[in-house]
Amino acid sequence: MEINFEIKPQIKRALDDMGFESLTEIQQKSIPLILSGKDVIGKSQTGSGKTIAFGVPAVEIVDKELNKKYTQVLVLVPTRELAIQACSEIRKLMKYTHDIKTVAIYGGQMLSKQIPLMRQGCQIVVGTPGRIMDHINRKTLKLQDLRMIVLDEADEMLNMGFREDIETILKAVPQERQTVLFSATMPKEILDIVNNYQNNPQLVEVAKKQATVETIEQYAVECPKGTKADALAYIMRKENIGLGIVFCNTKKMVDNLVPLLEERGIFARGLHGDMRQRDRDRVMKEFRSGGVQLLVATDVAARGIDVNNVDAVFNYDIPTQTEYYIHRIGRTGRAGKGGTSYTFITDRRQLMQMGNIVRSVKAEIKPYETEELENLKPVKNNKEKSAAKNSKAEKADKKKTSKEKAAKADKLITEKPVKSKTGKPDKNDFLNKDKTGKKEKTDSGFLKNKKMRKAIKEDFAIDNKSKSKKKISKKQPKKNKK
Repeated sequence: MEINFEIKPQIKRALDDMGFESLTEIQQKSIPLILSGKDVIGKSQTGSGKTIAFGVPAVEIVDKELNKKYTQVLVLVPTRELAIQACSEIRKLMKYTHDIKTVAIYGGQMLSKQIPLMRQGCQIVVGTPGRIMDHINRKTLKLQDLRMIVLDEADEMLNMGFREDIETILKAVPQERQTVLFSATMPKEILDIVNNYQNNPQLVEVAKKQATVETIEQYAVECPKGTKADALAYIMRKENIGLGIVFCNTKKMVDNLVPLLEERGIFARGLHGDMRQRDRDRVMKEFRSGGVQLLVATDVAARGIDVNNVDAVFNYDIPTQTEYYIHRIGRTGRAGKGGTSYTFITDRRQLMQMGNIVRSVKAEIKPYETEELENLKPVKNNKEKSAAKNSKAEKADKKKTSKEKAAKADKLITEKPVKSKTGKPDKNDFLNKDKTGKKEKTDSGFLKNKKMRKAIKEDFAIDNKSKSKKKISKKQPKKNKK
């Protein structure tokens, strides 16, 4: 592999072992600048090879003569998965470089496991902002000799609410250090950090005609409502897809979709933020080893997943933002390799959403048309069938009870008035007459006036009491005579 900068032969040998035939544009432009000690802003889309762009200089600038217990390179990333992935890539670059250690620290992992590693000393530390803050406060992360700090996926860290933590960390590190920032977008918050914490930074922007990678073939899959799981299984078999990622908008959809895919003979596992860290690690290990065909994930959980042999990405739910679409399909077609993305559409609203995405990314999204997909019919599993039966039965019961209540009310209010012993109509009879003396017809068995209904009930209660008192008064004298 030909490179336009000088690095240690051990690192070059490691790159060869990793299968690099050539460097990407962001790597070629940013690595020489970072090696020269300049602050750098790298603006590049997902999947362009940013980890290697800062990983190679990170390993190169480590000074073995300095105290091993002091961190020399600090890398901030937004998610646990990205921390693990970035640390793994840096370890590969260190394959032939001895006496250098790196560690990934993130939330969800026990501090009791991280603290001993930090006390032993690691020259390169990769972590999430919150956990980095914990170690700074505990003084287990020693930053006196820090030479470079890297902010990877800076825009996503800000979107996740880490701005305050990032600024606190930047204030805690030595002023004489190199600051490198990588981001897919450049919002105002990023520019504020650049102005306040970088020294005459060099901008490296990868020129692109479209927002998505050209090596990714993009398809829109129209299918009848309720058949997306069947359509996905059909495409998996027809296109002979070995490894893929399915994106959903919610955690609930992830949990619901996994069993549906397994019923259709696809080995799938879910990944979202509510899972315990050990479960997330186990799922990712199975996915990287090829033991899982499909990884079903949310956008946040999948941020930082870097598996080079992903054949396809499926947008089971259309993303809420165009930026999410770009990040999703960027999980395939990485490092110059080819890939495919499929987005499922079941109604007119989703078709309009897809049209907006097409206009935003300025890429060709082809329709995926086959007769088999058009003829698909919704197939309910046993759980769905039982749930449907139960819901129908509940509706029927509610309808029946409401009718019975209405009938009782009609009978109570519309029945003939009871005449007293004097032959005069009961009080209730007057309540159902208008001024002309004619009986007033009730509306559907219910009196319109609530006060009238209340009066009827009270009168019935008064009459019953008076009748019972009269009976007692007649019997009482007899008892006294005896």
